[in-house]
Amino acid sequence: MSTETLTEPARPRDEANLRSDAKSDSDEALPLWSRLKFDFVRLFLWGWARCFSLSGLYQLGQFFGTCEFLLDYNRRRRVRRRLELFFSEGLPRRRRLAITWRYFMRIRCDKMLYTILDKVPREKLLKRIKWFGREHLDEALSHERGAYIMLSHFGSHHVAGFVMALLGYSLAGVRDPREARLRRYVQQKYAETFPEVAAMKMFYADTFPRVIYRYFQSNNVVCTALDVDRFRGEHLKTCPVTIFGQRKEFLTGTLQIALRSRAAIMQGFMISRKNYYYRWELSAPLIDSETEADTPETVAQLMQHYADEIEAHARTYPCHLMKI
Repeated sequence: MSTETLTEPARPRDEANLRSDAKSDSDEALPLWSRLKFDFVRLFLWGWARCFSLSGLYQLGQFFGTCEFLLDYNRRRRVRRRLELFFSEGLPRRRRLAITWRYFMRIRCDKMLYTILDKVPREKLLKRIKWFGREHLDEALSHERGAYIMLSHFGSHHVAGFVMALLGYSLAGVRDPREARLRRYVQQKYAETFPEVAAMKMFYADTFPRVIYRYFQSNNVVCTALDVDRFRGEHLKTCPVTIFGQRKEFLTGTLQIALRSRAAIMQGFMISRKNYYYRWELSAPLIDSETEADTPETVAQLMQHYADEIEAHARTYPCHLMKI
């Protein structure tokens, strides 16, 4: 990604990308049957939470997660393979089954909350999130060059984004253009309930770089997950890293834009705890944005640090894996 690419006038195709990124999820109509199905599920889950509290909803999620654990053999096998990658030295069978069980319960519980997150009073939600490292973000934004938070496919980062929006941070994320129906439906519901969430920007993965570049210049926060090692096109920049003893190619485009914007670069992890309590951990800036530039050496150093932190996090919280 050259400097000229970031500053040249937008071409017709790029202008089309800008318009598509500006469209809200509500512009993409869902089929009637999908809307009715999601409406029914939301009604049931919120009714249960009203009757038995969020802790009762969490217990319901544990029950359904346990049923899925017992019945979904193929998914259990995929989780086992991932755990074998995380723990090359081997895991006792009992511990492996316990981690897999917790994975199924966590996924089901988080999906339930995700579906009705806009129904939860903001005061109740904010009390359930413990944020460690918020001072790093506030200090970074005081320099008025924006901040970049490197996420990964571990944990429920939609909760972190939701909370940060409610706390007044101007936030943007990058997503795959092929968005799931449930996600589009829920994002629309969030936007209808909370103006702060409606103001969040969601860019497509193939967005013209200038859009993100300007977002940093306006002193905003951008969050993306870079641990995507599947091929997405020749135009996307990648960097080799070593993670779990394997060589992977992780995306670097947004990181390079952040480096050129002199934005603060951090790494964040969301940890799910019992009864819908969460721990949002945000690191201090990984480099000095004043002195470091977008060089191959800097990118390689940051990406390997990013991969090392993911590996350590995965071994500490293996049930938080997502890409299954």
